Amino acid sequence: MSSFIVYPAIDIRDGKCVRLQQGDYSQETIYNDSPLEVAKSWEEQGGKFIHLVDLDGAKAGHPVNDAIIGAIAANANVPVQVGGGLRNLADVEKLLGLGVSRVIIGTAAINDHAFTEAVLAKYGDKVAIGIDARNGYVATHGWLNTSEVRAEDLAKELAAKGAETFIYTDISRDGMMQGPNVEGIVSMAKVSGKTVIASGGVTSLDDLLRLNVHSGSGVGGAIVGKALYTGNIDLSEALQALGQK
Repeated sequence: MSSFIVYPAIDIRDGKCVRLQQGDYSQETIYNDSPLEVAKSWEEQGGKFIHLVDLDGAKAGHPVNDAIIGAIAANANVPVQVGGGLRNLADVEKLLGLGVSRVIIGTAAINDHAFTEAVLAKYGDKVAIGIDARNGYVATHGWLNTSEVRAEDLAKELAAKGAETFIYTDISRDGMMQGPNVEGIVSMAKVSGKTVIASGGVTSLDDLLRLNVHSGSGVGGAIVGKALYTGNIDLSEALQALGQK
């Protein structure tokens, strides 16, 4: 299992760095006009890996902000992972060709099994499966729809097909500054036997420390978004507290 990594998040919409509340496109806060500047800032503060979401891509079903993503991948000296609208092999190859280290397959993981299996077979550890859950059930299409598939069942199934990394988001916690669903995250790591990155609701340094306790059980890190932008978490201080600086 990998060591615990803090992933500062940059959500891109209309070329800007934004945050949505619970994935609601009508509840948007713009934090910076330059996602590249933000990426460089996270790197300067000690970030080891940057998490990018193409929000326009998630809605459109194909990458939209790939020029900005490519610029970040080319200019950052740390790896980046990218999600949002990746539904075919050509788009995955395009992003990996831009220098992206890991792509995140979300909606397609439940809607297109053939594509998901093909991308896992071809790229293996360059792929993370993003499982977004609402009340334990998988949500798709930028969280607009909720399926009848249990999140843990999907993780188990895809782990058997070669998935090594999962990003688990409890939608009810995302952007709400209420703390992560630690129990759900640990449970998914145990059920899948793979690395699970926590996403949604990480509000404080204490949240990171609580998750880090489970790093030996497969909790491989946490994506932190709004708390960094509001100043609730200082990235440099958090990394120091986690013994990473």
